[in-house]
Amino acid sequence: MGDLKVIKLSNKKDKSDYIHQLVKDIDALDMMIEKGLIETEPIRIGAEQEFCLINKEFKASNNSLEVLKEIDDAHFTTEIGSYNLELNLDPFELTDDCFSKLSNQLTTLLEKAKKVADKQETKILLTGILPTLTQKNISVDNMTPIQRYAVLNEAITESRKQDFNIHIKGVDELNLLHDTVMLEGCNTSFQMHLQIHPDRFIDDYNWAQAISGPILSVCTNSPILFGKELWSETRIALFTQSVDTRANSFTLNEKQSRVSFGSDWTSGSVTDIFKDNISRFRSLVTSEYIKDSVEMLEKGEIPKLKALSLHNGTVYRWNRACYGVGNGKPHLRIENRYIPSGPTVADEIANMMFWVGVMLGRSKKYDNIHEKMDFKEAKANFFLAARYGMATQFLWNGKYISSHQLILDELLPMAYKGLYKAGVSPKDVEYYLKMIENRVQASTGSQWMVRNYRTLLKTQRPFEAAQTLTAKLYEKQEKGYPISSWSNLDVNTTLSNTDRKLVKHKMNKDIFSVRKNDSLELVLNIMRWKNIHHMPVINNKREIIGLLSWTDLKSIQDDKEKLRKSVKSFMVKEIITANQFDTLEAAKHRMTINNICCLPVIRNKKLIGIITTNDF
Repeated sequence: MGDLKVIKLSNKKDKSDYIHQLVKDIDALDMMIEKGLIETEPIRIGAEQEFCLINKEFKASNNSLEVLKEIDDAHFTTEIGSYNLELNLDPFELTDDCFSKLSNQLTTLLEKAKKVADKQETKILLTGILPTLTQKNISVDNMTPIQRYAVLNEAITESRKQDFNIHIKGVDELNLLHDTVMLEGCNTSFQMHLQIHPDRFIDDYNWAQAISGPILSVCTNSPILFGKELWSETRIALFTQSVDTRANSFTLNEKQSRVSFGSDWTSGSVTDIFKDNISRFRSLVTSEYIKDSVEMLEKGEIPKLKALSLHNGTVYRWNRACYGVGNGKPHLRIENRYIPSGPTVADEIANMMFWVGVMLGRSKKYDNIHEKMDFKEAKANFFLAARYGMATQFLWNGKYISSHQLILDELLPMAYKGLYKAGVSPKDVEYYLKMIENRVQASTGSQWMVRNYRTLLKTQRPFEAAQTLTAKLYEKQEKGYPISSWSNLDVNTTLSNTDRKLVKHKMNKDIFSVRKNDSLELVLNIMRWKNIHHMPVINNKREIIGLLSWTDLKSIQDDKEKLRKSVKSFMVKEIITANQFDTLEAAKHRMTINNICCLPVIRNKKLIGIITTNDF
């Protein structure tokens, strides 16, 4: 999609022309498979690296286009969020030291980007979800100002006819209504590509589906979003909901989300996967197409199947079938989209080697996996892994088995076998797969982040803890040691190199509030029970309409008649408030000049927190 100038499908002629091109592309792909034109060897690997841009305060930095322009390298491209970029690596033939070559190219290109970013006081971070992201970052103002993102956003939001209703429940719970696809910009991944022999594509694709849960469980790295501890790999839940074209009560023919694990095992040929996508998901955008792909084949030319690739780019299967042309030869590959970015380059290469090894080292007993395993078992395993990571119990071979046991006893030996058989350097195999083994026995990225975030919350408010966590994540990432070797943070770890503290750093979000018709007796007792001195009064929209303080109420604490009166008769209606992004210095000054001891914190007229003199 990034290579094309796209426009929204709107009139009948555009839709008709696009469907015609799609059908021609499917016919052309069938013809290439039938004539044996699809490349069968050598097998190649490739990858796409998405990464975050952060400022010196370890928050999202919205300067991706400026950084990209100065990098001036075709390997780099934009992402939907103006604080993210993507790096596309070259394909490497699967043999000998190919993973070291891929790692070296990735490191070299990231270093190039780091030097450019540093000039703009920006850092590069590899992480599935940036811990310091706020809801302010996902506004449409932070969408990269490029046509295809605006077109996609408009097409999806028009298709839904209502806001995105995000609900993710983990240890904490996130409920959020949002009006754009910018939630997709919270996710950064390390997308891995493996070329597949056309004759084995369906069997290999089904195997890729079957192993997704166990592979993901040891690679999780995205447990925190907006200060809330959610899934081990929150990206899976978030992405599924963030580009869903289905309205909650208006699904029509689209019974699956556009982000999907699928609904059954695949059968037939690879074109049946594309046919299923076209049948299930309506086209959202189109582009300009000059040549008929079937006519090109008849003239001896190899078509790029642009219409099919564009449609495929708007259907986000976690294992995605892909068609491509390299050096004039067409090929097929599986794109693994569920692995998060980070926490280090070494960890990412280890993840890739583990996945490729298990794909290639499949035992004969797992051939025709669709006949031996119920699809819903594979699907359940995937979502359980996303939720629980290494704590998952998988249903495998008809029995429940721990993630630790399945990986160590069966999948790792399978990966060694597959990589050795492919001729990959034993030195590389042992170096990187040892990282997976160590991670199983020590901790994954999500386990390290959760453990240390909880530690920091003992002495810091959530956003300050997220900022400190991100700083330490960056510091350890720069040293390059794999996640399994990372030490834990001390409870007194602080962030010393930020220029200013914000209200968001110190405000209390766990606040008690009352309604105007509640009794003063209730308010007085809540204050006593919870040892609080200020009580906001809100309406049904959670907008603040008044404030009560202990100073005012203590004078009537023994007056039974007054205590029976409603809150509205006693509350202060003229309220001085703060914004979460105000500096602490500004908030303190506002309290001082107004001779008050607290400031309710407001976002879009709604109460989201409170800051008092005690918080200083």
